[in-house]
Parts: sequence; C-alpha cells; structure tokens
Amino acid sequence: MRIFDIQKIKAYPYEEREKNVLYACKDFKTRIIQLLPGKEIPSCDMPSWVLFLCLRGEARIQINSKKKVIRKGQLLISEPGKFSMKTEKGVRIIGVQIPEGKNV
Repeated sequence: MRIFDIQKIKAYPYEEREKNVLYACKDFKTRIIQLLPGKEIPSCDMPSWVLFLCLRGEARIQINSKKKVIRKGQLLISEPGKFSMKTEKGVRIIGVQIPEGKNV
C-alpha cells in the first residue's frame, strides 16, 4: 500500500511524461498530468481504458471525434482511442490507464 500527496507531487512537462508515473504494475498505470495555461498534449493513440480525475483547472479533451471539457472535481472515463488535451487556464489531472481486456 502507498499513499500519495497529490497536491505536493512535482509534475514534469509532457516531453518528460514518464517521470510523471506515480505507480505502474501489469494491471494499471497512474500518472499526474499538469499543463500550464495555453499548453496541450498532442494527439496520441491510447490502447487502454483511461480515467482522468481533474484536481484543478479545466481542459478540453478530444477522444476520437468527441470533445468534452473536464473541470475540477470531475471524472472522465473512456474506452481506448485517439486522445488529445488542451487547456487555456491550466489543469492538473490524475490519469489512470487500464489495459483493454483487464478485469480489475
């Protein structure tokens, strides 16, 4: 068992995203995502189910052709697909990736 102080964890820029992984095992991976105002994560294929819990700020998330805005306190759950994210105000999110076909 591990406890993480989510508000104090340092977040690295997208280019160093592997440093943002808090926990990884064969069943899932958890990471912190933080984007400064005006920043984005370019489109990428995600072969896993994804959960995004917005801790602060807001971001526009596009999954395949669907666009949604996630705000503080909201949880987004999505099947695998092509993901991108952009924020005008800045955002801090916890992301959980669960490989497709896992029964967790």
